[in-house]
Amino acid sequence: MPDRSTKTTMGTEDMHERKVSVEPQDSHQDAQPRGMFHNIKFFVLCHSLLQLTQLMISGYLKSSISTVEKRFGLSSQISGLLAAFNEVGNVSLILFVSYFGSRVHRPRMIGYGALLVATAGLLMALPHFISEPYSYDHSSSDNRSLDFEASLCLPTAMAPASALSNGSCSSHTEAKHLTMVGIMFAAQTLLGIGGVPIQPFGISYIDDFAHHSNSPLYIGILFGITTMGPGLAYGLGSLMLRLYVDIDRMPEGGINLTPKDPRWVGAWWLGFLISSGLVVLASSPYFFFPREMPKEKHEFHFRRKVLASAASTASKGEDLSSQHEPLKKQAGLAQIAPDLTLVQFIKVFPRVLLRNLRHPIFLLVVLSQVCTSSMVAGMATFLPKFLERQFSITASFANMLLGCLTIPLVIVGIMMGGVLVKRLHLSPVQCSALCLLGSLLCLLFSVPLFFIGCSTHQIAGITQELGAQPGPSLFPGCSEPCSCQSDDFNPVCDTSAYVEYTTPCHAGCTGRVVQEALGKSQVFYTNCSCVAGNGTVPAGSCESACSRLVLPFIVLFSLGAGLASITHTPSFMLILRGVKKEDKTLAVGVQFMLLRVLAWMPSPVIHGSAIDTTCVHWALTCGRRAVCRYYDHDLLRNRFIGLQFFFKSGSLVCFTLVLAILRQQSREASTRTTVKSSELQQL
Repeated sequence: MPDRSTKTTMGTEDMHERKVSVEPQDSHQDAQPRGMFHNIKFFVLCHSLLQLTQLMISGYLKSSISTVEKRFGLSSQISGLLAAFNEVGNVSLILFVSYFGSRVHRPRMIGYGALLVATAGLLMALPHFISEPYSYDHSSSDNRSLDFEASLCLPTAMAPASALSNGSCSSHTEAKHLTMVGIMFAAQTLLGIGGVPIQPFGISYIDDFAHHSNSPLYIGILFGITTMGPGLAYGLGSLMLRLYVDIDRMPEGGINLTPKDPRWVGAWWLGFLISSGLVVLASSPYFFFPREMPKEKHEFHFRRKVLASAASTASKGEDLSSQHEPLKKQAGLAQIAPDLTLVQFIKVFPRVLLRNLRHPIFLLVVLSQVCTSSMVAGMATFLPKFLERQFSITASFANMLLGCLTIPLVIVGIMMGGVLVKRLHLSPVQCSALCLLGSLLCLLFSVPLFFIGCSTHQIAGITQELGAQPGPSLFPGCSEPCSCQSDDFNPVCDTSAYVEYTTPCHAGCTGRVVQEALGKSQVFYTNCSCVAGNGTVPAGSCESACSRLVLPFIVLFSLGAGLASITHTPSFMLILRGVKKEDKTLAVGVQFMLLRVLAWMPSPVIHGSAIDTTCVHWALTCGRRAVCRYYDHDLLRNRFIGLQFFFKSGSLVCFTLVLAILRQQSREASTRTTVKSSELQQL
């Protein structure tokens, strides 16, 4: 049984009685060491690990978005909607969390939310276990030799039945596909709902029971660890996508694919299982923390000012790849909620929203943050896929580049912006100037990106040969005697002419051989009528000459993202200093809501739709358009980078207007001061 002092500390309704009963015990509690679950430092450690693992789950889908598209036949627009769908559950409940923040057992609510997040991760992996094994040759037959035969050039009378059909396209097949996609959308919604209480409740709990001088340090540590989550998510994706998707049910005789093959699908589901297990482990301590714990009595004395300064800037850091912004002030919505009923709370929020939206500085800064967040949301979701397609690299390598270079530079930019604001004691005008400079440099670094890349290589029947007229049919005439299916996909490359064919059949190949070299097997197709001299072609897509350009591209892109992230802390300070004191807590809540609704939700869908418009050859599944097989690389680069450039330009325009308004206000204030001083001198 707990002693009386513990009972008193853990909760009584009357605040005055609680103070009277606790205060006499303070010296006794300080003398005897408390358990670790009554230690705010241990809570900070647990919450750092929980938010780290939570962001791994939310960020992992972005690292495997192109793989999920190939596995389930999704367009980029649908996959972008899937990536953004967790915001639906999050936005719909965040205001109620702000209201109930001080009325519930916060650690337990955090634990329950974390379990929902883990459940969402398991649901995301469920379609793998209830779907059929991945068939990369589009054949419904289990006979492996028949599958290879279906890809070759055979007369119509000799063609296998599986090669003449579009697969088993029944209503059951379509219903099963919709079920798989529906499960993933439900999982994303549950992920957003589960993440609602984790951050605001954790921050407010730390702020309530930590020493007031230690609170910035703890929150700085919290976000310093948390911001590593997206990088770890992309790193985990890099590792998992090197494994074959059906590693748990490999076919007899193995597979003839490598990660460089465009038909390769990695073990996308395995990362969700690992992340969910880590979230469950990180959530378990929260069911043992008390509803309230004794207030921390002691302040750190070693390098106190330096640590507090660094923590105060780090606490404003934002995870740009995740769907959860680390805003300490977001929990401040709950500070006014205890004095209001739920109806009153709902009524007061629209009035404060309208009052803040009429404030020009607040509105312009939030719009600039919306533009920046839209750029970041599109980047985090589709940059790995863009790198795969534009530079012909594997999904694993693309994730490694993003996790090891782009994300760290973004974190450094956030920290640098906070340090500059703190060290130089920047005024609002100087903060807006710093934001303008960061946005301008980011925009300048984006210009060379339009020119770093290569055009789509020649694909027979899809891309037009130089100087040739487009033919009436999809594929060249040399394969007309063959019974080729337009929706089959088993690419081969004529290395002499640097022309790619979608299948050996479309290259007119009638034979197949496998050569073993250095422990690896290489497939070749022979007697190809579309190749000069009825030559031989290797399996797989043609090698791209653009692969060497991926490093200059990602370096410039990452530097631009890092420069853009410098604007985060000074823009946040512009909001805090630009609104009325009584509106600060709700103003940050309004900012949080607008960023969710206007940036994080629509931006992945907008980027995905833009990417879909550059597709030149779609795969067909049961007559419907599925995943894109080939893109126009020049169009893809111009539209993806152009969309990023558009959002960066919008942010630059907003910060320019903010600087102009603040300078005008400063001049007016200086004029008023001069007039008053002259009047006083005359008196």
